[in-house]
Amino acid sequence: MAPGDRLVYTGLPEMFLVYIKTALVAGLLLAAPYVFYQFYLLVAPGYYQKEKRNITLFVLCSTVLFVGGSLFGYFVVFPYGFKFFLAFSNEYLRPLPSVRQYFSLAVKLLFAFGFVFELPVVAFFLSRMGVVTADFLKQKRRYAILLIFIIAAVLTPPDVISQFLMAIPLMALYEISILIAKIAGKKDRESEDKT
Repeated sequence: MAPGDRLVYTGLPEMFLVYIKTALVAGLLLAAPYVFYQFYLLVAPGYYQKEKRNITLFVLCSTVLFVGGSLFGYFVVFPYGFKFFLAFSNEYLRPLPSVRQYFSLAVKLLFAFGFVFELPVVAFFLSRMGVVTADFLKQKRRYAILLIFIIAAVLTPPDVISQFLMAIPLMALYEISILIAKIAGKKDRESEDKT
């Protein structure tokens, strides 16, 4: 925003509700390790005892990726999206963004980036279950890139820079997911060979 401009609120309880929602979002981000631990407990019965020892690594990776994705979305992508919307102002139009709209857009980006940055963890689980392999992910790379750009277009503000700022890290995470699927699939094959 230009120097001297401020966010506005138009309803009397709006600012109070934004404070409550901010506390809720902060609580969810702080509770991320516990949430991921509960998710792990949901799928843990399908794993061998030896595989269950990796719980700390799973919770740590999931939390770091989720919070890292959220921070990337807020500090890197959100400023470009916000400037894109403010660029429509001219001598006849003056933007008066409300706190509620700002908060809503910020939370949407926080959770969108947090969830899409979980791609390597999802690839690990799918490869351990035998649903995908590294070769399958390599073969479907071009479809994945198309899907990544579609997801980026839907989840980010409607400007090209924000879309690319989401798509490029997702493509890098897809490549990391191929590597993770290769390693996880290899461990799975080794355990089958021993039995």
